[in-house]
Amino acid sequence: MEVTHTFAATRDLYEGRIGLLPTMGYFHEGHLSLMDLLRRECDTMVVSNFVNPTQFDQSADLDSYPRDIDRDSALAEEHGVDIHFVPEVPEIYPPGSSTEVTVGKVALGMEGKHRPSHFVGVATVVAKLFAGLRPDIAVFGKKDAQQIAVLKGMVTDLRFPVEIVSGPLVREPDGLALSSRNVRLGAEERERALAISRGLFQAAMQIDAGERDGDRLEATVSRSISRLDADYVELVAAETMEPIAALDRPAVLAVAAYVGEVRLIDNLSIEWVDGTPAPDRGLILEEPSRLSAK
Repeated sequence: MEVTHTFAATRDLYEGRIGLLPTMGYFHEGHLSLMDLLRRECDTMVVSNFVNPTQFDQSADLDSYPRDIDRDSALAEEHGVDIHFVPEVPEIYPPGSSTEVTVGKVALGMEGKHRPSHFVGVATVVAKLFAGLRPDIAVFGKKDAQQIAVLKGMVTDLRFPVEIVSGPLVREPDGLALSSRNVRLGAEERERALAISRGLFQAAMQIDAGERDGDRLEATVSRSISRLDADYVELVAAETMEPIAALDRPAVLAVAAYVGEVRLIDNLSIEWVDGTPAPDRGLILEEPSRLSAK
C-alpha cells in the first residue's frame, strides 16, 4: 500500500478501474465493510482520509474528532487498500480558494436545517476529491442517508462520470450504529445512546406488522429517545429526503440526537420489495467492534 499526500502523486499510481472511499478517518468496521465492498468493484482502491473543516458547524466538534493516521493506515492495508490518500488542508483548499458547491432541496431538511453549512462543506470536498482523484466508482455508507442523496444529486447535476454505490449501515451487537464519535461516549452515555436504535427497531417491527402512518412511526422513535436531546425524527422519501405522511414508497426514518455532548445520527432505510416495505436494520456485528475497546 502507498500513502500519498497530493492528487498528482495519487493519480500516478493508477491502474485500471479506480474506486474511491472518502472518509474522515478513525476507521471502524463500517469503513472496513465499505473497503471490502469496493475491493470487489475496482482495480485500484483509493481511501481518502481528511477531516474536512468546512463541514463542521462547531469548532469544538472539529477539534475533538478522533484522529490516528498510523492506526488507519494499518487497517487500510489489511483490507486491500492500494492507496491511502492523506492530504493536508492546502491540497484540498489552496490559499485563496473560494469556490463552494451548493445543493438543492435534498439538503434543506434534517441535517441541512440543523447544520446549515454542513452539506455545502460535504458537497464541496467530495467534488474536489472527484475532480482531483477522478474515480470511476465511489462508495458511501447508508448511515449517512441524506449525504448519499445529496451526492447522487450533485453527480447527476454536475455530470461527474462517477458511479455512486451505497454500503451497509453497520451496528454493534446491541444495535448502536457505528460512528467514530462513539469513542467519546462514557459508559452511562453509551447505554443511553441505545435508545436511538431501540426506537428504530421498534418502528421496524411496526412496519413489518402493517403500520404505514408516518406520524405513528415517528412517535415510536420519539418516545424511545425522549430522555435525549433530539434534533429531529422524520420519515422522508429516500430519493428527495422530503417529509412524507405515509409509508408508500422507498423511505428513510431518520433521527439525530445528542447524548451528552456527542451528536449521533441513525436511520432505518425502508426498501420496497414486491410492493411491500422492507425495513433494513443494517448489518449487526456478532462481536463488539474495535470502537468498543476504547
